[in-house]
Amino acid sequence: MGRSDQAERPGQYPFTRGIYERMYQDRPWTMRQYAGFASAEESNERYHYLLKAGQTGLSVAFDLPTQLGLDPDDPLALGEVGRVGVSIATLDDMRTLLRGLPLDKVTTSMTINAPAMMLLAMYAVVAEENGVPASAIGGTVQNDILKEYIARGTYIFPPQPSMRLITDIFEHCARHIPRWNTISISGYHIREAGSTAAQEVGFTLANAREYVRAALARGLDLDQFAPRLSFFFASHSDILEEAAKFRAARRAWARMMREDFGATSEKSWMLRFHTQTGGSTLTAQQPEVNTVRTAYQALAAVLGGTQSLHTNAFDEALGLPTPASARLALRTQQVLAFESGVTAEPDPLAGSHYVEALTDRIEAEALSIVRRVEDLGGSVAAIEAGFIQGEIEDAAYRFQRAVEAGERVVVGVNRFAAEESAPVPIQAIDPAVDARRSEQVRAYRARRDAAATHAALDRLAAAARGPENLFPFVSDAFRAGATLGEVCGRLRAEWGEYRSSY
Repeated sequence: MGRSDQAERPGQYPFTRGIYERMYQDRPWTMRQYAGFASAEESNERYHYLLKAGQTGLSVAFDLPTQLGLDPDDPLALGEVGRVGVSIATLDDMRTLLRGLPLDKVTTSMTINAPAMMLLAMYAVVAEENGVPASAIGGTVQNDILKEYIARGTYIFPPQPSMRLITDIFEHCARHIPRWNTISISGYHIREAGSTAAQEVGFTLANAREYVRAALARGLDLDQFAPRLSFFFASHSDILEEAAKFRAARRAWARMMREDFGATSEKSWMLRFHTQTGGSTLTAQQPEVNTVRTAYQALAAVLGGTQSLHTNAFDEALGLPTPASARLALRTQQVLAFESGVTAEPDPLAGSHYVEALTDRIEAEALSIVRRVEDLGGSVAAIEAGFIQGEIEDAAYRFQRAVEAGERVVVGVNRFAAEESAPVPIQAIDPAVDARRSEQVRAYRARRDAAATHAALDRLAAAARGPENLFPFVSDAFRAGATLGEVCGRLRAEWGEYRSSY
């Protein structure tokens, strides 16, 4: 059975069968539906709606200008404000986004990368204003810049200062926000860009090694920061391959942390991960079939031992989820958790010859990929050489050729097509949101103490030229009335912007 050990139990190193002894027998995974659109007011309303419907964790989607550190009145933001997530530029926006939410009881995931420090700083300030100290808030910030260079593209700064921001977050949170997961190292976007399952694991683990090395070079204690590292994977439609992928990733990470890096805490060995069903697998043709795809993909994630899960809405190939489709996506998880019986056994697939062999194969392929990246000098060097991007593009090309040749079946697309589908309501974003948000941010600037704001921004710029941790300077800038675009703009002026040469 290769590296698989039939005697291993859930909760035992190397955690092939799950990181907890009882897994979901005591409580199911966290149901964390990703949501955010238009304004903070509308997104806050959606979060309350989802919590009332039984969601157990928040997950914030930001619009593209926010992800790129731009204010809504920036000319480059025109036409993108609030379109694929919520627009957040000021402390007032964050106050509105979080209004009435139980920040001491619910954990929040924020999908933000280049300006991750800025959004986390805003969140912590607003929580404190609401009587919840930073030491009591819990959640995750994605904060994974390497996969942005590889597969997603919402980067701002060059790799070295970007890595500094990440390790600054590690350091600050270890001291002041101890319940926060300081990074969600993402294979999801690598898979969505076209990688294979083994590549998703391999490139994600290679990136993780780079982050660990950067934190160690900063002088951080491995067993202090490593337990707050988390991961984010996709779940596609090959149920057994996906379940085996999660088991392989968990085992490879445990051995890597103990054998390669010398971590001594069990918590440092545990790969904790969030899963999202495959957005790229959703089809605009016969969109109702996406409900079935999502349910099977969710099952694969649970069989693989995920800690939290987002299930895509069936209409996401057409637009943002409507309230009704978002509720149905959440109900998909709830049926899986409370009706299917899949939570009764910690590792229902244990002992399957096929699954054990798949786990061994994916782990071996993934570790081979890690070695190739290491031979190039690590992930940053491999990204700058275009190696990782090229491997993913080749895999995506092979997959698309197989679909077009009919060798890979996509139901409703290259087989079992229907002449027409029932009309699907589309979530519409008010085009006036651009003007409304621009006016809000201009009014915010007009009523602040401009001298205090600029002084705080000057202190941030000076700190960026030195070795100090930037988190307190960013927090002070927002308290003084700075906007997201102004904070990121000062750092752009100091560090420059990244331009891909690949």
